Amino acid sequence: MEFPKFLLGDNTDFPDAIFVVHTEYPRFIINLQNDDVEWLEDFDQSDEKELATLAEDLITQANEFYDREVSRYDD
Repeated sequence: MEFPKFLLGDNTDFPDAIFVVHTEYPRFIINLQNDDVEWLEDFDQSDEKELATLAEDLITQANEFYDREVSRYDD
C-alpha cells in the first residue's frame, strides 16, 4: 500500500491537538498545536547533523501541508 507523504491525524483524547504524520524517512508525528515532534526512527550520533538539516525543512513542509488541506475545506 502506498501512503501520501503527509497525513492529518485526529484523536478525541487530544481535542486541541493538530497532528501531521510524515510517512517517509525520517518518519515523525508533529503536533502543530505546540510543535512537539515524535520521531518514529532510531537515530545514532552520526545522523544528528543530517537530521537537523532535514528536520527544519520537513517541519516547514508539514505546516504548509496542513495550511493547504485546511484551505481546501474552506473552498
